[in-house]
Amino acid sequence: MVLHEKYPQVTELTELVPLSFQILRFKMLDLHRKTLRRGEYNQESIDDRPVADCDGDPSVQAEQKQRVSLLIKALQQLGERCRELFRLKILGHTFPEIQQVFGERSINTIYTWDSRCRKQLLALMGGRWETIPLTGEAKKSTGKGVQ
Repeated sequence: MVLHEKYPQVTELTELVPLSFQILRFKMLDLHRKTLRRGEYNQESIDDRPVADCDGDPSVQAEQKQRVSLLIKALQQLGERCRELFRLKILGHTFPEIQQVFGERSINTIYTWDSRCRKQLLALMGGRWETIPLTGEAKKSTGKGVQ
């Protein structure tokens, strides 16, 4: 029924296979675009990350401490909505659950908020997640920047 309404140009049975592959290709591209937009494409499970060695190198500990303090300062500069969104994500809530908590009608609104909040947090952290620009005091304590 839908085939006759949506694709009236398809009259032969042999035309169904190419049409099916074309529809499949469009569906796969759409799914890929949605996962990229929602930030799901490059997410890592926290369980897959190795646990940091607390008894490691003092310079690594200093960098980690600085990274955490920078993250806390950046989170405090975010708006209430972003902080609440991050809190719910850290607690393991899914996007549909977060949608219910915020009382939003569209899940796409939550995806947009998430994307904007992550970009804002990244900007507040200096533009990179992995490395943090060391201040003068931290450079001296880690030996970086001292030639």
